[in-house]
Amino acid sequence: MCGIAGLFHTDGAPVSSVILKKMTDAIAHRGPDGEGHFVDGGLGLGHRRLSIIDLSSAGHQPMASEDGRYVIAYNGEVYNFNELRVELEAVGHRFHSRTDSEVVLKALVAWGSKALLRFNGMFALALWDKRERKLLLARDRYGIKPLYYVCIGTSVVFGSEVKAILASGECRVRMNKAGLLEYMTFQNFFTDQTLFEDVRLLPSGSYLEIHQGHSP
Repeated sequence: MCGIAGLFHTDGAPVSSVILKKMTDAIAHRGPDGEGHFVDGGLGLGHRRLSIIDLSSAGHQPMASEDGRYVIAYNGEVYNFNELRVELEAVGHRFHSRTDSEVVLKALVAWGSKALLRFNGMFALALWDKRERKLLLARDRYGIKPLYYVCIGTSVVFGSEVKAILASGECRVRMNKAGLLEYMTFQNFFTDQTLFEDVRLLPSGSYLEIHQGHSP
């Protein structure tokens, strides 16, 4: 299943690795096979791993590109990753694992956000561009894998579950009455509403880009 969590302070304020670990601890049940954390100034990415395709340490996340510019935390499965891997290898990319997460990372490096249209599967991901100081959050077109986020001042907090966001201590959430009404009416959410005020669910098949120095 796996799980991701993270913090982005767009004003550059440093992220605490202690807080980041609290966030991943809150979703430890999603990934009992390992955990990883990455901090770069105002950006922190966390991951809990459930090993399925490649059980080796080569699939450890957050995973960085070979030049270190990009770092990804990814949850899901892209079913056509072998086909994409062959295509990427044909233009010079080399792989060090059998994971689909490495294919997803290198596809995003090669094709940018257009790569999202080529992924056949279910996923939620966070990609950090160290050079551009830019965070990309994205979700599969069917919305199978969840990705929640909240914007507070100059901070963005996100995770596979709301409990990861709450563990950050960055916000106090209250019941969202509009979200409760939507859920009680349809037994589901068809918008970006959640049961928590200010917490949003990234819509299916969409992505969000946030730049350091800009308000989220």
